Amino acid sequence: MSLINIVLYQPEIPQNTGNIARMCVSNDLHLHLIKPLGFELSDKYLKRSGLDYWQYINYTVYNSWDELIKQCLINQIWFLTTKSEQSYWDVEFKEGDYLVFGPETKGLPMDLMQEHWSRAITVPMYGEHARSLNLASTVQTVAYEALRQLSS
Repeated sequence: MSLINIVLYQPEIPQNTGNIARMCVSNDLHLHLIKPLGFELSDKYLKRSGLDYWQYINYTVYNSWDELIKQCLINQIWFLTTKSEQSYWDVEFKEGDYLVFGPETKGLPMDLMQEHWSRAITVPMYGEHARSLNLASTVQTVAYEALRQLSS
């Protein structure tokens, strides 16, 4: 079992997914991809971002959110969104948690999180001009905090 699971819900940009996949290989994390994807898994940009690590990536592709949710408990899931007031710093991550990130241009749909809003967290931003952070940067930020907590 992976210490934490990274879930990309309908990712759109292959370079972001490639960078995230490379981080997953570097930390032995499981990557979960929920369709539709904005690219093919054979995309040259995806492969280039993952460089020669792609063969080592532990990943699963799902046709829908429902397909993924059947295998985990809601108390294992953290939804990352710019709409939450709860910081990822205030979360006590547990082994086997799923960190769920939405597509680059839209983020996670509210109806996915609404029922479990207490599980919605954010990476705080203090500047007034940015709407969000880059997906790959956000995944790495939160994943490394979870790994820090689980390794201490």
